[in-house]
Amino acid sequence: MLVAAHPDDEVLGAGALVHRLVAEEEATVHVVLLGRGAAAREHADVDRGQSANERDAESARRVLGHQTLSLHDLPDNRFDSVPLLDIVKIIEKEKATFSPDVVLTHHAGDVNVDHQLTCRAVVTATRPLEGESVRSVLSFETPSSTEWQAASHPRPFRPNVFLEVSAEDLCAKVEAMECYALERRAFPHPRSPRALEALAAWRGSTIGCEYAEAFMLLRSVL
Repeated sequence: MLVAAHPDDEVLGAGALVHRLVAEEEATVHVVLLGRGAAAREHADVDRGQSANERDAESARRVLGHQTLSLHDLPDNRFDSVPLLDIVKIIEKEKATFSPDVVLTHHAGDVNVDHQLTCRAVVTATRPLEGESVRSVLSFETPSSTEWQAASHPRPFRPNVFLEVSAEDLCAKVEAMECYALERRAFPHPRSPRALEALAAWRGSTIGCEYAEAFMLLRSVL
């Protein structure tokens, strides 16, 4: 299960891995998007913004191949106006329905407050109690948020899990990102196709392969 704050974060953080898991590993992947994102922010009519989110997220889902998708309605860039317990309950309900063994989510040190609180809520919702299905929790990097945090921040993104992805997986990630009309950007923006390809190549070179996505392991129960 992948839990992201906004539509497009699922693609930026782990789009290539999701494509690999579904296409090559025959895994079942459920994506949970907690907030409305920029689509609602750009429209005076919130309903139109919601529709844009749903349309673009569904288009991205078809490209990456994950089987199921849930969209929620937390306020964009204002997750801190919502009690943390309410966010935790959303994730717990999704988790109870899907019973994942691995959960992917944001890095706690991202510059975006919604990303920070999503990570906190996921860690809380996946506490390793008796009977808990989740065995591993990993955080991903979100280009244009993770790397823009201040260098002095006490929670830097220091990846310790690298997963190789293919050129096909990377192409799917770029194509899925292009589904988000309000979020895609031209180079040199970090969300541009060229920048996403460069990041995947850099992470791949770190582990001696062509392309990879990088994660931080937050918890693993062996």
